[in-house]
Amino acid sequence: MLNQHFLLEISYLLGSITFIIGLKKLSHPETARNGNLLAAAGMGLAILATIFFHQKEGHSIGNIPWIIAGMVIGTIIGWLMAMKVKMTAMPQMVSFFNGMGGACAAIISLVEYNTHGTHDPGFSWMVFLGLVIGSVSFSGSMVAFAKLDGKIKDIFTSAFTYINIVLLLSILGLVVWGVYGHNPLGGHLIWVLLALSLLYGVLFVMPIGGADMPVVISLLNSFTGVAAAMGGFLYNNTVMLTGGILVGSAGTILTLLMTKAMNRSLLNVIIGSFGGSATAKGGASGDKNAKETTVTDTAIMCGYAARVCIVPGYGLAVAQAQHACHELEKSLEEKGVEVYYAIHPVAGRMPGHMNVLLAEADVSYDKLLELEDANALLPNTDVVLVIGANDVVNPLAETDPSSPIYGMPVVKVWEANRVVVIKRSLSPGYAKIDNPLFYMDKSWMLFSDAKKALNALVAEVKNI
Repeated sequence: MLNQHFLLEISYLLGSITFIIGLKKLSHPETARNGNLLAAAGMGLAILATIFFHQKEGHSIGNIPWIIAGMVIGTIIGWLMAMKVKMTAMPQMVSFFNGMGGACAAIISLVEYNTHGTHDPGFSWMVFLGLVIGSVSFSGSMVAFAKLDGKIKDIFTSAFTYINIVLLLSILGLVVWGVYGHNPLGGHLIWVLLALSLLYGVLFVMPIGGADMPVVISLLNSFTGVAAAMGGFLYNNTVMLTGGILVGSAGTILTLLMTKAMNRSLLNVIIGSFGGSATAKGGASGDKNAKETTVTDTAIMCGYAARVCIVPGYGLAVAQAQHACHELEKSLEEKGVEVYYAIHPVAGRMPGHMNVLLAEADVSYDKLLELEDANALLPNTDVVLVIGANDVVNPLAETDPSSPIYGMPVVKVWEANRVVVIKRSLSPGYAKIDNPLFYMDKSWMLFSDAKKALNALVAEVKNI
């Protein structure tokens, strides 16, 4: 009969391998679903192996009925939430679930600190780091959830920057003091760190604007992964360690890519001034008379074009217009028009938001072009349809050094022959600045709800 410890380690090895392969598959939309399922299966294997094979001092794990009951309840709640959530609310769900992961990591640190009589430096580092990072991830994710759901507004004051710096230095000082010092606070230190970390998580996310949320969600996700890795060190659990490191490293890389796409500084994210100082400087100058077009005229422009580019934004997600957008694409292609999508990496409210929406509508993956590839095609594109996007197509990013979005890579839709912007009004985007694109000679505004406009366009194109 095989040794239980051997079976446990083999299960952890297999679980770790599935995490790595699953993460690799997530790099392409066509394999992402299978990668997610594979990694989930590996996690399930690791959980079951822990329940049935883990032993401590010759004794099997206890409270199995309670553990299974908790898993069943959590599975049911998670399943119901995932099935009921709308695609427009997916960023909120990502933030919520990420916060739960951070909370679990913090609770692990609290339990381990209070159940171990002796605290050597290595143990203390793992406990304190898991507690601090997990708590920041939890409270920050809950604030992000509330902001994305419209329950709280952005609150920014220059004092936040200094408060957050003081909080960070205080937390780091207390951690070092707790590991190497005499720690006169005794058992109260862990609770002081918990309170300060929760406060910091709230204050560093509070001033961040909605347009910057993809970066924040990615950063908080990496925090949760690092916190989980601390738990893996505490328990000497290889699969927990591997999973945490993969999430932490992947989240960090994604965060850096997001900050590059937004022309932001990661340091400003951490100290809480990220996006908060973006005032309404800069805007369209000169003649600001926007030309309005009709559904019929837009359909004629697109129907007789050789190449059409579609730039989706958050307005498309709010209107749940992804299926109507795909119908327009198919109608145009039946007329011999080449159609492609220009996907800005931070369009929407989470990394890959537009890709997820369009994939749900069965848009072919090879039509979803990244920013650089799309910009290369735009000078040879007849018509661009901007659907609910604003800041990611704003030319001020290239022309106005005083603008808060200056230097941010954008979709250069103005290089195409014609631009039609489908939008409810001329209101500014989340950067709170006007968009000169709306007033250019080659631009027309189609004021409407995205889904309504696209459905009408489909009907008109079919009648051409």
